[in-house]
Amino acid sequence: MSNIYRLIIFLPLFILGCAPNEINENKVIQKIESLDMTIFSNSGDKIYSITSPNSSYNNIDLEFNLKNPIINILNGKETKYIISSEESTLSDNNKLLKMKGFIWNIENTNYLLEGNIRFENQNIILNSGKAILGSDNIIEFFNPVKYIIKDENNENKYEINSENAFYNLNTESVSFEAKDKRVKSIIYF
Repeated sequence: MSNIYRLIIFLPLFILGCAPNEINENKVIQKIESLDMTIFSNSGDKIYSITSPNSSYNNIDLEFNLKNPIINILNGKETKYIISSEESTLSDNNKLLKMKGFIWNIENTNYLLEGNIRFENQNIILNSGKAILGSDNIIEFFNPVKYIIKDENNENKYEINSENAFYNLNTESVSFEAKDKRVKSIIYF
């Protein structure tokens, strides 16, 4: 009798132990240790390139999840902009790039920035909650906009608050627009 009990106890363990290992060939998420990708237009021109040390690709959502990516937005063979972030996603057949506070619809060639936007060069500082860079090289900053002109000591010299501001990257000029409120200026002496 004891042999029958042993057989009853060990038979299920033996059967479970001999179950074949299943290999899932249809993985939903594929890990990519080092991603270096260049996207071309229909005419064969390079649009942008992405490098990421750690990324993954979701087969169901058809979306890349990129960690610490560096994106080079190209204009011909020259790099027009370099953007980096902690995380980003690339979806819609490589046509929609989203970063924290940055969305680029590649077909429309518009760049949308949201959050605490700060544009600074050697002469000015522009702060806004939202900005769009169009294909015409004009950045539109949305309400509220704070514009500061710096002096040679890098201190605030002139300050403007406005609903909207337009910064032309080609001419490095700024224009202001207000629909509901007046443009308010402060001069420091």
